Amino acid sequence: MIASPNLDQTSKLALDTNSLNGLKNSAKAGTPAAMKEAATQFEAMFINMMMKSMRDATPQEGMLDNQQTKTFTTMLDQQTSQNLAKRGVGLADVLVRQLSANQMGQQALAIGADGMAGDAAGAGRLTPSLNNAAAMYGNGAALGTGAAAASKAPPLPATTETGRIQAPHVRAFQEKLHEHAHAAEQTTGVPAKFMLGQAALETGWGKRMIKNADGSNSNNLFGIKAGPGWQGKVATAVTTEYVNGKPQTKVEKFRAYDSPADSFRDYANMIAKNPRYEKVIGSSDAATFAQGLQRAGYATDPNYAAKLTRLIKNSLA
Repeated sequence: MIASPNLDQTSKLALDTNSLNGLKNSAKAGTPAAMKEAATQFEAMFINMMMKSMRDATPQEGMLDNQQTKTFTTMLDQQTSQNLAKRGVGLADVLVRQLSANQMGQQALAIGADGMAGDAAGAGRLTPSLNNAAAMYGNGAALGTGAAAASKAPPLPATTETGRIQAPHVRAFQEKLHEHAHAAEQTTGVPAKFMLGQAALETGWGKRMIKNADGSNSNNLFGIKAGPGWQGKVATAVTTEYVNGKPQTKVEKFRAYDSPADSFRDYANMIAKNPRYEKVIGSSDAATFAQGLQRAGYATDPNYAAKLTRLIKNSLA
């Protein structure tokens, strides 16, 4: 049996070129361990550049400042950078997440081993169209059952549609609900990103969730009200409704769920079966989707479609 190579370069000397060559060769395999080590080496290079900039900004005209001490200081800074990168300052973790999400590990590993060059941007779209979903999973798939429910959600891209890196709270919100949104997508054909955007708009990225009477979370992610036909649990909350374009504060009854997954399933069921949203189902563009919801009367806010479109395009991966 052939022993696997030791990829941990951070425990070696910074100037050990043989170790770095070994990292470069092993990185071609594209394994998670190699990706992590390459990202750590990149982090060490970044730290060393910062230290060099600080050294250059410091006056060096003392009695002990000469070429020999400068050489030693340079070597010390390189090894210190290596040690700091081993402990981690966060940059390596960010790189690994981005490279993994974009499935560009092999190209990026070469960047980490050889130096700073190239770019790891360019993630594809998250979700298939309605026609693709129907072809893959069959028409009329039952909620939470069959192949649609068993389908694993694809990894989230590292950047938004406009190329922006997400804020931490936005990324956390999307990662928490991504699986539920993907499951609902298989039932409705509505892209998971569109539903996540609507949940974010309705709840303020989860910070303004409707509460039950006992203070617990109602898990109502889409602001769906409890009409006469609703047989489930109910939560009462103060909301803003627009009448003739003017905001009015009202107390309304909303549906309450046991989990976020239940909220997504109920939303998917409503969108798929209510004739009002028939034209929303086939939307593959964020603006078309948002405008379709507003025309169908989903919300009374006259700026709802514009807000939702902007959020989906600028904030979600």
